[in-house]
Amino acid sequence: MSTAMSQSTEHATLNIERHLKASVARAFRAWSNADAKRKWFACHDNWISIDYTLDFRQGGLERNHVADSDGLLHAYEARYIDIVPDARIIYAYDMKLGEKRISVSLATITFEAEPGGTRMLFTEQLVFLDGYSDDGLRLQGTEMLLDHYELYLEREESGTH
Repeated sequence: MSTAMSQSTEHATLNIERHLKASVARAFRAWSNADAKRKWFACHDNWISIDYTLDFRQGGLERNHVADSDGLLHAYEARYIDIVPDARIIYAYDMKLGEKRISVSLATITFEAEPGGTRMLFTEQLVFLDGYSDDGLRLQGTEMLLDHYELYLEREESGTH
């Protein structure tokens, strides 16, 4: 592999808007409460959770390590930079496949009350590292993750957890 390829960067931005049938407080709590987030924070149902921790505060850390169906480790590690209760969450995180770091991201989530619930905007500015070819998988995985988040909020409302 050439030096240019082994030290390459590819930038991308994801913008995902969701209209949630939940109050701003409930929508925010699902991100900020470790027990709640552990229930929905997965993009693939058949992957196995190895380790999950959440210290939701400015400067706090979050860690989610899972194994895919082939046993490969997917490691997410985040640091919370800015938190405004019921309004905004900003965090930086990196992703590793096995021992190889594949990306580094800055994510911002905003919550705004709207008739019937909450408008949530998820924005991620990311850089893929060293020749990693994403082929749209991060957007697909993030959409699936947010689908699980919405389903969690609906189950919480109906009391079917």
